[in-house]
Amino acid sequence: MPVSVAPLDLAGVTIPHHFRCPISLELMRDPVTVCTGQTYDRASIESWVATGNTTCPVTRAPLTDFTLIPNHNLRRIIQDWCVAHRSLGVERIPTPKQPADPSLVRSLLDSAAASSFTASRVAALRRLRSLARESDKNRAVISTHETRSTLVEIAFEGGEQLELPEADQPALEAMAVLAMLPLTETESAAVASRPERLCRLGEMVTRHPSMEARINAAAVIEAVAVGARSAETRASVGGTNGVMQGLVALAEQRGNPRAVRVGIRGLFALCLAKENRGRAVAAGAAAAVVGRLGELASSDA
Repeated sequence: MPVSVAPLDLAGVTIPHHFRCPISLELMRDPVTVCTGQTYDRASIESWVATGNTTCPVTRAPLTDFTLIPNHNLRRIIQDWCVAHRSLGVERIPTPKQPADPSLVRSLLDSAAASSFTASRVAALRRLRSLARESDKNRAVISTHETRSTLVEIAFEGGEQLELPEADQPALEAMAVLAMLPLTETESAAVASRPERLCRLGEMVTRHPSMEARINAAAVIEAVAVGARSAETRASVGGTNGVMQGLVALAEQRGNPRAVRVGIRGLFALCLAKENRGRAVAAGAAAAVVGRLGELASSDA
């Protein structure tokens, strides 16, 4: 049975120094090069940057560009080394699925925002949605301020009223992508400060015939409430006609754990503002949440 290559000391095998990540000191599975020319395992350098570090761990030079360039040559050499030592129990590292190309994301975003053809816009947004669903890495590439701001504009371009199905399709697809992304305080304000946008969310989460569209609207409501960081903004969202009722209705759904989760998360996020707690209780949130906790627990088991 092959042994893992994660431990530094493998029985009878010495891992070449330049195959080891300078951060973890373990065999690199997905080597990437940063702007200083140093190579690290992707998971290690991403964790390094995510904790607030802005310098190269080896050179201590500032990371002026956080782009991670896959080091395909080194990965292939490491894979060949693994194969050569297979008899000693070393497994070949898999070829990692690379994150979405930022240039592709920009191209799709341009098509979604600028094309005069509805079909082209919908196709571009669906491709973005597919990429976002594939992996956390893709969502990290997609989730830039430019992308999120553009998606907000597309998602609410129809005003507060729901449009005919075909005309509303780009907005629905943009909402579906937004549902997978966090929003900053500025982006949340771009939604919450516009009454017609809040009204549209209230309409969608309560009245849209598609359950998926209702769930996506609820996820965006949660993202706005979390990103807002302001009790006043959360109170404004929670006070919008249909928002509390729509979230409670989702929390009451039977046989749809995703709807229940999104509804409950949205209620909790809004109830961070005291003004919304009475509204939630009046809408039946307490009974809905208590009634579905057991179902959620069983679905997670």
